[in-house]
Amino acid sequence: MTPSRRPASSAFAMAMLLLGSLGVAAAWVLVAMALDAQSSWMALVAAADAALIVRLTRLRPGVSRAVLGVLSTLLAILVANWGIVAAWLGAHMGLLPWESMLKLGSGFALLLARLSNSTADLAWIAAALVAAAIASR
Repeated sequence: MTPSRRPASSAFAMAMLLLGSLGVAAAWVLVAMALDAQSSWMALVAAADAALIVRLTRLRPGVSRAVLGVLSTLLAILVANWGIVAAWLGAHMGLLPWESMLKLGSGFALLLARLSNSTADLAWIAAALVAAAIASR
């Protein structure tokens, strides 16, 4: 039997990108907590994961596929930073990370994420977004 070369449905591709982003974000939080650092180099892992998923789901090459790869990478970055801040803050308050994530407000999370990300971290994130755009197209 020859494998099907049909593109996957858009809903399937979106679901896979969402699952991939959340999975990479969870791994990023675990790495950051284990190393006790922001570990922004994991943004490149998120970019590679997004590029792999858009290719495996056989979305049509082009600008739309690149945009989906960048959005998936951006989602992983945002969720990971939220999780890292929540895990760090929750540890100081005696809460589990998922308990802290539900209690953490967006304004306070943004403030703590801005304070914890250095210029080098922002460079890793920018490089990951560019890499996601190039690798996903």
